[in-house]
Amino acid sequence: MRLLLLFLWLPALCFSQTKSITLEDIYKKGTFRTDPVAASFGTEKAATPAINWDRFTDAQGKKIGRPDEIIGCETYPNLQLIKVKTEPIYRRSSKSLLYLYNSIDSSLTTIGGATKSLHPQFSPDGQYISYVQNNNLILYHIPTATYKSVTTDGKWNYIINGNCDWVYEEEFEFSRAYKWSPKGNYIAYYRFDESGVKEFNMTLYDNAHNSDYRYKYPKAGDDNSVVEIYIYDVNKATKAKAQYETGDIYIPRIKWTTDDRQLVVYWMNRHQNDLKLLRTDAATGNSTLLYAEKNKYFVEINDDWWFLKDGKQYLFSSEMNGYRHLYLYSLDGTVKKQLTKGNAEVTEVNAVDEVNKRIYYTLAWPRPMDRNLFVTDFNGEKTYALTNGEGWNRATFNEDLSQFILYYSTINTPQTVSLQRIVADKKKGISAAQEKLFGESPKLKATMREFGFGDAAFIRLPNSKGDTLNGWMLKPAGFDPAKKYPVLFCNYGGPGSQQVANRFGTVSTWHQLLAQKGFIVVSVDNTGTGFRGEEFKKKTYLQLGKFEIEDQIDAAKELGKLPWVDKEKIGHWGWSYGGFMSSLAITKGAGVFSAAVAVAPVTSWRYYDNIYTERYMRTPKENPTGYDDNSPINHTEKIKGKYLIIHGTADDNVHFQNATQMITALVKNNVDFESAYYPNKNHGISGMADNTTFHLWSKKTNWILKVLGNENTLR
Repeated sequence: MRLLLLFLWLPALCFSQTKSITLEDIYKKGTFRTDPVAASFGTEKAATPAINWDRFTDAQGKKIGRPDEIIGCETYPNLQLIKVKTEPIYRRSSKSLLYLYNSIDSSLTTIGGATKSLHPQFSPDGQYISYVQNNNLILYHIPTATYKSVTTDGKWNYIINGNCDWVYEEEFEFSRAYKWSPKGNYIAYYRFDESGVKEFNMTLYDNAHNSDYRYKYPKAGDDNSVVEIYIYDVNKATKAKAQYETGDIYIPRIKWTTDDRQLVVYWMNRHQNDLKLLRTDAATGNSTLLYAEKNKYFVEINDDWWFLKDGKQYLFSSEMNGYRHLYLYSLDGTVKKQLTKGNAEVTEVNAVDEVNKRIYYTLAWPRPMDRNLFVTDFNGEKTYALTNGEGWNRATFNEDLSQFILYYSTINTPQTVSLQRIVADKKKGISAAQEKLFGESPKLKATMREFGFGDAAFIRLPNSKGDTLNGWMLKPAGFDPAKKYPVLFCNYGGPGSQQVANRFGTVSTWHQLLAQKGFIVVSVDNTGTGFRGEEFKKKTYLQLGKFEIEDQIDAAKELGKLPWVDKEKIGHWGWSYGGFMSSLAITKGAGVFSAAVAVAPVTSWRYYDNIYTERYMRTPKENPTGYDDNSPINHTEKIKGKYLIIHGTADDNVHFQNATQMITALVKNNVDFESAYYPNKNHGISGMADNTTFHLWSKKTNWILKVLGNENTLR
């Protein structure tokens, strides 16, 4: 057997189990909450006196209640923006009633009237409050208590100013679509004309006759919003339109340099394989090319761009050389430096020290599932590791970058939180020294011992293409190699994702519950997942699902060769992209996987949004076979095992339509299945007050126990 690692043949470590984990423990009682940790640098400002919010009332004399969020003004510390009665919209957006609180005279001023608003901010000079209301960008001038309407043409499902349309918010991962210039003389904002975008409608089951919710959602191949960038001169009340090549394009970011008149507009073609940064004059809108990058697959958009305070350089990350690394370029284009190299990918820039010319960053090192903190100079010549070894390190730096709070954990060990000091030695270089230990999760560790948590182990499995896949395995409590156990694969598997990570929480308490019941729980990161280089991640280009599910099938076959695996009882579950994978597991993986649970799955990429889908697949017109060959809808006749599909009827992201079309195909092919739907629930299908979270996880757990359990498992 080429498979398996020596550890699989060794006796598993068994813990003395004194208590059984229950679903109530996990989803109702909070039995396994992490220990609270009061970690700080000890230099925080003194806490402001408590405010009795009950004494403040609105225009109707009703108490405004305790704020949902308080936004401080850096320029004038006596001013605070108060958000109350906050209402979520989509994944990253919400709207609230706004008030301005002045601690000097304890006054409370209503901002924007009785209509809820989005994205409130103080201007850098503290003179204005900016916000979006009814799809328009509005400024409130604090000294004169007057309003300026930057835009007036906003209209639901037609024109949006200063806020993203749905697909930009979801796939380019931001919602506030305006930015103040560094000194506050200008404000740059997006204008979305979504009048030509097709509507999607959902029924909300909220009264005797229900209601219809309609919003603009461009599916793969559909027309997008027409996006324009305007730069508003606050003092002159004039605006300039940013100049760039128009057409079927995206503007995934705008960022100001340290120059108050210099905006950078990020331009990208629809295929998302051509990125240009355009240096744009705030007064005229005229632009010149600052940076360009093309890729044979796609260029990933993120926030890894920093325009340095010296006004001469910018730092960014890119996969241009096969792995994500850091680059430092001069704004005039004369200097271009690659700062980090090798096969370990940069996952985060933690801090940039311009005074000492150092960059602190995190690497997926020594293995893709680990994270360690490094520092390098602005030339990339002197690099030092601040943390070492296997595990997951996350850092938060103080203001002068002399200290950082370190959060460390492993797949089996809860986090340790400590205060670290940066030590710079001319001979030995830069290192970190622990100054204080804030906590090591003693209560959670005791609870884990009390409930007999098992240890997961990392595994490596071959696929049929010659690659080795990373995974983890949690064996059943009281593991006996003479018995045969069912296996549950827990998988997401989408582009750039990672579930095989050496951090606590990767193996959940629910996984521990299944292990107590007698299941082997496994997760394998398939082709297309992240932190192993561009080629491994982008190999799935134009055929999402093909290599991913082939890897899951290969892994299941390898595990099925083990004498203590019940190869007739191998299941697969996933959510969203993972639900897509589970649906492929029970169709294309029929005969290997005997059961699958798909929660909120994509069942055809034709039904998903265009920015995400076309990044990996291009349009359905360009790539019809890529869309159809790996859609589980087109393989339902292959199903031999049990299938449970779960969806929320108000899922604005992966529409309930995906489930209905999958079920239509199942019925047409006379395939037995089970389903559950949750009325008015979105993609997260959650809720504590209405019992949704507990019900969903109970439904899924009981179904798995019933269809995958054998003589060695417990109900």
